[in-house]
Amino acid sequence: MNKIIEKGIETIYRDTNNIFEDTTILVTGGAGFLGSWLCDVLIRKNAKVICLDNFYSGKESNIKHLLDYDNFKFIKHDISQEIFFDEKLDYIFHLASRASPFEFSNYPIQILKANTLGTWIVLGIAKKHNAKLFYTSTSEVYGDPDPKYIPTPETYNGNVDPNGARSCYDEAKRAGEAYVSAYKLQHNLNTRIVRIFNTYGPRIRSGSLYGRVIPNFITQALSDQPITVFGEGNQTRSFTYITDQITGIIKFASTPEARGEVINIGSTNEISILELAKIIHKLTNSNSEIVFKPIPPGDPKRRCPDITKAKKILNWEPKISLEEGLKYMINWVRSKNNEV
Repeated sequence: MNKIIEKGIETIYRDTNNIFEDTTILVTGGAGFLGSWLCDVLIRKNAKVICLDNFYSGKESNIKHLLDYDNFKFIKHDISQEIFFDEKLDYIFHLASRASPFEFSNYPIQILKANTLGTWIVLGIAKKHNAKLFYTSTSEVYGDPDPKYIPTPETYNGNVDPNGARSCYDEAKRAGEAYVSAYKLQHNLNTRIVRIFNTYGPRIRSGSLYGRVIPNFITQALSDQPITVFGEGNQTRSFTYITDQITGIIKFASTPEARGEVINIGSTNEISILELAKIIHKLTNSNSEIVFKPIPPGDPKRRCPDITKAKKILNWEPKISLEEGLKYMINWVRSKNNEV
C-alpha cells in the first residue's frame, strides 16, 4: 500500500474509537474512493467487512490488498438488484453511487437507481438484521443555494431543479434521504444521514470523463498541459481531505447521540476555482497555462457548509489545511505516475 495512504489510515484509526471491533459491516460502494478508505479503517479496527461493488465507478485496485484478510469479503454486485445476507449484519454503510458531475449526463439512470432502488434494498436489509444504517448523501441536495444560506445549514431545504442537468444525482440523493427518513419513522430504524461536501485525496479518480477538479488540475499541472477552468472560475467550493472526511463519517456512525441526525461533513474554507488552480499551479511548479472553458449547465455558484452540528454532536472539524492536503495529493499522483 502507498505510504501516504498508510499514514492516512493510521491517522483515522488513532482519531476514532474501536466501537466496530467484532462487528459485521456491509459497505456498498466499498471499492470506490470513500468506500475503500472506509473498508481499510474498519478492517484495521477488527470488524468483519463485506464490501459490495459493481466496479461501475469503484476500482478493484482500491481493495486488492484487502482480499487476503480473513475478515474481508468482496461481492461483485449492483445494489439496485436485490441481494440477501445469511450472516447477521450490525452496520450498513450505503455509499454506492456514481458521483462525478461529468457522469450525470452519461449514466443518469444508474445514478437514480443506486440512490432510490438501491437505498430501498439496503433499508430492507437493515430492517431484517436490525442493523444501523448510515446513508451518504451530498451537498448537492442543497442545489444552488441562496447566498444568504452560505454557509449552508442542514435546515436549508435547497434550490434544486428536478429537470436540470444535475437532477439525476441531486433528486436521487434527496429521494434517498426521504427513504431513510421513512424507515426511521415507520420502523424505528437506527439511521444517520451525512451530507458530504467536496472531498479529495489518494484514490480519487481523475480524467476528463470524471470532472473531479482537484485531481484533474493536478494531473494537468504535472504534465504541463493546460489547466482547464470552467467559466471565469468565480464559482466556489470547500474541499475536505480524505482523512478528515472518513474520520467524520466514522465518528458520526459511532456516536450514540447522532442517531437519526442529518449532519454536514465538510471544510468551511471556501475558495474560488480559479484560486484553486493558481495554488495547484504554484505547488507543482508547473509550466501549464490556465485556460477557460464554458461553464457546464447547472454548476452551483457557491458551496460551503455550516458544520455547527458536527462540532457539537461529533466533536469534529477538519484538521488538514487545503495546502497540506494538496501536497499529499500531489505527492500521491507523482508516486502513481512513477509506478512501473
